[in-house]
Amino acid sequence: MGANEMEEERGRERQEGGRAATARQVSVYTRTGDKGKSSLYNGERRRKDDKIFHALGDIDELNSAVGIGKEMIIKEKVEDDILLARLEDIQCRLLDLGAHIATPTSEKTAEKVKRMKVEDVWVDDLELWIDEMDKELPPLKNFILPSGGLASATLHNARTVCRRAERNVVALQQDEQAVIDASAVRYLNRLSDFLFVSARRCAKLAGKPEALYQSGHGLKTRSH
Repeated sequence: MGANEMEEERGRERQEGGRAATARQVSVYTRTGDKGKSSLYNGERRRKDDKIFHALGDIDELNSAVGIGKEMIIKEKVEDDILLARLEDIQCRLLDLGAHIATPTSEKTAEKVKRMKVEDVWVDDLELWIDEMDKELPPLKNFILPSGGLASATLHNARTVCRRAERNVVALQQDEQAVIDASAVRYLNRLSDFLFVSARRCAKLAGKPEALYQSGHGLKTRSH
């Protein structure tokens, strides 16, 4: 069940009296979105082309892209259990970020704000992890192209999805009904940096060269 479906299910539970998700089995299909509308966390119905669902969809896609990155790390036998654990932690935080976005201003009571807040420590963690990995990588003197093996290229792709998610969350900040924490944008901004450095780390651990950008034509590679 993706982020959009989770928020629709939560919204329906609230409309039905706030029953806990554990009280019954959650159906894969709900039929409630068949007319082009979906529910937010508070049960409010909006068209599926509303910009809030563009942001939620991008975050859901980003979560999937990170998941594919994890599987590629395993498939390519890149030995880095710490990175795998961090990527899974990020997937959980992306679900929390989706819940934060899916709750309109009118429903953000003090309790909900506390429960769904995007914590500054999330950004701090990413910066710490980036610094740990970056100091072990060769310095960049040229732009690099998405390359360096399956795991690396997949994480580069996740980085681009993250950038799109960031753009749509920034656009959503202009909506008076959707108060988005500044830390949410910072988190996505830093996450794209983390994914970039993670991609480079995977290339190094896999022993795969990174392709370097060359003006005009020609090809050079950076060998690890």
